[in-house]
Amino acid sequence: MADPNAPRTGPLFQSNGNGNEEWARDLRKQFEQLLRTKQLNNLTERSRSRSGSPVPGDRTSSSNHQATSSFGSSPSTSSTHRIARKPLPKSAVPRPIPNVNANLPPSYSSLRTLPNAPTPPQDANSHKFRNHLISLALTPTKYENPGLLDEALKEIEGSLDRIYSEAQEDSEVQEMLARSMGDGSKAEWDYQDCVIRALLRWFKGSFFTWVNNPECSSCFSPTFAHGVAPATPDETARGAAKVEIYRCSSRECGAYERFPRYSDVWTLLQTRRGRCGEWANCFSMLCRAVGGRVRWVWNSEDHVWTEVYSEQQKRWIHVDACEGAWDTPRLYTEGWGKKMAYCIAFSIDGATDVTRRYVRNPTRYGLDRTRAPEGVLLWITDEIRRMRRENLSKEERRRLIKEDEREEKELQAYAAHALAVEVTNMLPGSPASATTPDEQKLPAGRQSGAVDWIQARGEAGPGHDPSREGH
Repeated sequence: MADPNAPRTGPLFQSNGNGNEEWARDLRKQFEQLLRTKQLNNLTERSRSRSGSPVPGDRTSSSNHQATSSFGSSPSTSSTHRIARKPLPKSAVPRPIPNVNANLPPSYSSLRTLPNAPTPPQDANSHKFRNHLISLALTPTKYENPGLLDEALKEIEGSLDRIYSEAQEDSEVQEMLARSMGDGSKAEWDYQDCVIRALLRWFKGSFFTWVNNPECSSCFSPTFAHGVAPATPDETARGAAKVEIYRCSSRECGAYERFPRYSDVWTLLQTRRGRCGEWANCFSMLCRAVGGRVRWVWNSEDHVWTEVYSEQQKRWIHVDACEGAWDTPRLYTEGWGKKMAYCIAFSIDGATDVTRRYVRNPTRYGLDRTRAPEGVLLWITDEIRRMRRENLSKEERRRLIKEDEREEKELQAYAAHALAVEVTNMLPGSPASATTPDEQKLPAGRQSGAVDWIQARGEAGPGHDPSREGH
């Protein structure tokens, strides 16, 4: 018999992000065993929950009593039909099965790893969600305007030499690190990746400005929120759906300040200020201008960011310009303590549900996905892909399909690992917590924005308690 205290080894206890067939096979077997145990426990609990369910001897007595009563037998007559029951030996008494339902890992549906058949929207909520996603899918199409991209490069022309120089240095460091390994490993990031990394540092440090409350344009005093107002025709033409109104805090001034929330990327190149919406929009367009393949990622809990494709890594990389974050997809949940339901990535090539990349622990950080059935969401993303790819060549469509399949394997691996961690943690003697393949040190809470604003959005970190803050 194996020593229960011996350290566990094997695929289940290895943090292998890629996974292999043996690991997946062992994981499937253990999960199937857990499902069988759960079904057996459900049957046991169901049988116990039936009120008045007699033991076999009681059934005989009860049936005899009912039979004699139906024929009007007297109590003395019915008592002669009672059967004396001998107590069952201890060996014959079935042992109760321990209830492990409370410790079971989340269901496959909650991890969203089961394939769904695409289903057209039927109800009003599904149609509303479809229209919303199709509208959002237009955002990255603006980044494909050649004239706009040329003008964007001219706008930042004075900083391009600095960006490319830093990228070259970073690329050379990456190559030196790879050679120092001595095993023929390739560099983690190639030159194009390093260009985006340098652009990220420059964009956050020198180009764009975060705005909480805009200062008064008359006396430069702080302002406070004073509601919203309709956009003017000029503001609407530049993509402002709404305008926030602020009032100067100075009693001598008291002037009002308009803060249009622009979405037109050319306008943002001029204003160079805003919050996460403006930051992600402008930064994504500049990534496209310097040659990157770009996604604009929408989150249903009011945040947006960027993904760029790394040819070196053969995968999409998370980039958040507001936070200066590169390849830290667990930032929002495990860093900010943010719970999320939907993360949808839009590009010129289509749309993809990438929630599994950002919500690695659905039990703790996942929200209910109630806007549409999962099959409807799959149908919508497939529809957007068809619209974006219908004019592409067969070779290009085939390349994108292979890319989609590779990404789906990556997303499934995240969900499978989350399941493996849950299985590991419920086993006796398991460590208190298991690490993930891309374990990184994350900031405790959001870095961009005013403290009060961050706390109001619940993004101050997993252990933050707003009720303890001073007022």
